[in-house]
Amino acid sequence: MNKMWMAAWALLAGLAQAAPDAQTILANSDAVRNPGKSFGLIVSLVGYKDGKENERSALAVYSRADPNNGQFRSLLRFVNPARDAGKLMLKNGNDLWFYDPASKASVPISPQQRLLGQASNGDVVTVNLALDYRAALAGEEDILDGDRQARHCYKLRLTARNAGVTYHAIELWVDTAGYRSRKARFYAESGGLLKTAYYRAYQQVLGQERPTETVIIDGLNPKWVTVLRNSDFAWREVPEAWLQRDYLPRFRAE
Repeated sequence: MNKMWMAAWALLAGLAQAAPDAQTILANSDAVRNPGKSFGLIVSLVGYKDGKENERSALAVYSRADPNNGQFRSLLRFVNPARDAGKLMLKNGNDLWFYDPASKASVPISPQQRLLGQASNGDVVTVNLALDYRAALAGEEDILDGDRQARHCYKLRLTARNAGVTYHAIELWVDTAGYRSRKARFYAESGGLLKTAYYRAYQQVLGQERPTETVIIDGLNPKWVTVLRNSDFAWREVPEAWLQRDYLPRFRAE
């Protein structure tokens, strides 16, 4: 009997040791979503209310990781609509600025501020969540993804490390096999649900299967939906100068 208990205890200890660390799961999910070196892409946003399109926008995004901390720094150029073409948004650390060529002024903005529909400024910049959030493993769950397909996932609860991030808390569902993000819920500091997102349309881009579409559903009205589509991925050099606030008036699209 003692040998049986010892064998059972050894088995449980082995399983406990093999259990994945929540922060590691989160970092692995970041690696699936984000390329490992500087890149560019186009983000198209379409907003819907009650099933009807009501607004549309597109931005060119240029991102590179900070060699000091691994967090991405990004320059975003508005492509359309025509009234916004040429406007810029810069993320450097937790600082975010908006530049309008008409006024030639760059002003600080909040990552929580609405960009289009249910998408905030912080939703369109490249982010390593593992650097901004502490993760706790809440268990494993079977969920339906954005295509109504069953997925077995780790459920993570993320809490912000500082006040400068886009969301106070996040629940994130990540595939147990492959670490693909499938679903997320974003919460305000009050605890209220702000939005739910589904990551889908995984495609082979820049050396990895990555989500190319995010569907964001308003936390109060599920009939308000915004779809983000990523396209035109490319490895590219992002000059250090582009990521400086003082350079924004001199930036010219290539």
